[in-house]
Amino acid sequence: MKNILLISVVFLFSCNSQKEEAPIAEKNSVEEVIPQTPYVMVLGVAQDAGYPQMNCKKECCAAAWNNPNLQKTTSCLAIVDPTTNEQWIIDATPNIKKQLQLLKSKTGTEKIDGVLLTHAHMGHYTGLMHFGREVMGTNGIPAFAMPKMTTFLQENGPWSQLVKLENISLRKLKSDSTFQLNKNIKVTPFLVPHRDEFSETVGYEVIINNKILIFIPDIDKWERWETSITELIKKVDFAFLDGTFYKNGELNRDMSEIPHPFVEESMELFSFLSDSDKQKVHFIHFNHTNPLLIEGSTAQKEVFEKGFNLAKEGQRIRF
Repeated sequence: MKNILLISVVFLFSCNSQKEEAPIAEKNSVEEVIPQTPYVMVLGVAQDAGYPQMNCKKECCAAAWNNPNLQKTTSCLAIVDPTTNEQWIIDATPNIKKQLQLLKSKTGTEKIDGVLLTHAHMGHYTGLMHFGREVMGTNGIPAFAMPKMTTFLQENGPWSQLVKLENISLRKLKSDSTFQLNKNIKVTPFLVPHRDEFSETVGYEVIINNKILIFIPDIDKWERWETSITELIKKVDFAFLDGTFYKNGELNRDMSEIPHPFVEESMELFSFLSDSDKQKVHFIHFNHTNPLLIEGSTAQKEVFEKGFNLAKEGQRIRF
């Protein structure tokens, strides 16, 4: 009996003496345990046009038209620091009104302290229009952007009016150059290959408590990038990655013209990662045709069975 008691005490002590908890990505969108330290929250998961997509009469969108609970907004992350009451968003989407309301429901305020822009495609910057005098009439909200994106906003209306009236204050970024959002949060933009008609395209690295999250909502095929995505996944704690299309043939057109990495391709590429590294991957930015938007679909089950995750609106990522 004494030996059993001794073993029990040793076991309890070893369980309670771990130095550090692993970072957590909360999958339950109704989770109400609010972190007391900086975290990231998912505000949207769909491709630029949202889900269902305008004028889509196909089966992929039918259920979502009939049931608002199934509808999804465009991909967006919020960075929240409850210790300073500050919050920022990555990308200003066409759904910004609904997304800031979601943010308010979780943090108590919809005000934002800045916007970090990835590129000049409709789902990633057009929400800036709500900062103008027709809507919010904001005063100097920092808008972080790369050089070409900055020039695009300065020289093209209606965005140039936001600059002229000082609704936004442009903050020019440099690729691979880390800067402080505040004393607790660091961010690094990095260039990725994508259709760059009007601006560069970047992903972002967010560093909190020495943990790293990367966000790459838009990229061309992984092999077109000089960086090894598999090696990058090993170095970070969370990877929110382009999952626009599940597989080839999803559209009735030549999909080589829109060369996003198919989720099937990504899972094959990542298949040699360890189980713990696979768990870091959260696919995001789903086109309306993507079966990963359908709860309980075969595609969803395959992603989970292979050890990967899907981003969910309202999900908090605690560092």
